[in-house]
Amino acid sequence: MTRLYNPLTAPDAPDADDHAPNSGGLLGEKDPAPVAVHGGADARSPFLLVSDHAGQAIPGDLADLGVTEADRRRHIGWDIGIDGVGRKLARILGSFLIEQVYSRLVIDCNRAPGHPTAIVSISDGTEVPANIGLSTADASLRTAEIFDPYHARIGEELDRRSAMGLETFLIALHSFTPKMGGVERPWQAGVLHNHDPRFGRIVLDALRADGLTVGDNEPYVLTDTSDYTVPMHGEKRGVPHIELEIRQDLIESEAGQGEWAERLARILPAARARYRALYGAHA
Repeated sequence: MTRLYNPLTAPDAPDADDHAPNSGGLLGEKDPAPVAVHGGADARSPFLLVSDHAGQAIPGDLADLGVTEADRRRHIGWDIGIDGVGRKLARILGSFLIEQVYSRLVIDCNRAPGHPTAIVSISDGTEVPANIGLSTADASLRTAEIFDPYHARIGEELDRRSAMGLETFLIALHSFTPKMGGVERPWQAGVLHNHDPRFGRIVLDALRADGLTVGDNEPYVLTDTSDYTVPMHGEKRGVPHIELEIRQDLIESEAGQGEWAERLARILPAARARYRALYGAHA
């Protein structure tokens, strides 16, 4: 069985267990743990980075989901390039980065459990045989062993930062395919926001001032039902936040990932300062 790249087996290994515990459920001893963490407990940067679709891992028991390796490497399986951007950005900023290492075809950790697109049977024209007719019990197992630990880890880090009195801006990192349904997407990046657009609009303006074509809630619209991470960990806690999308052809290469990490390492602190100047220290 082919094992695709995932953040846990790449260089610069994270501060996390390499393998999942033998739970007797979905994940076996040879499967990677569902969460990869970069940055130690002393990370005090105001930016908490999270990546819902960083990896391509598939539990051994699921036999590659019945999907070819070529399709698993497409945008339907993960957010291409975002792992590299996230880790480089975390190093530059001295930030904490929490990544989900399993393919979004196993379970999408940016969807609420039970959402129609949380576990898809077809994605951008590709069938996912292992997901067709999936039982409620099997879906619940994926939620319990992959989705829940990931979001619990984000919650734990937010709790730790709150207890220490650390300022926090939640940055959810994603990437998007340059073409969908035969339609070219002109944006180089997109800033997504929902009920509280304040920090998002500052980052949007800063990226546009950098000469980029940036979508405002494009190529996706962030809503209470379409997404999970930002509504749950940003909006409900009152933490300033954005969901940032970067076009995948711009970050496929290490050079492109480095360029975007450096750009964000310059823009995010300036956006934070602007946010505080406008809305105060406790907004």
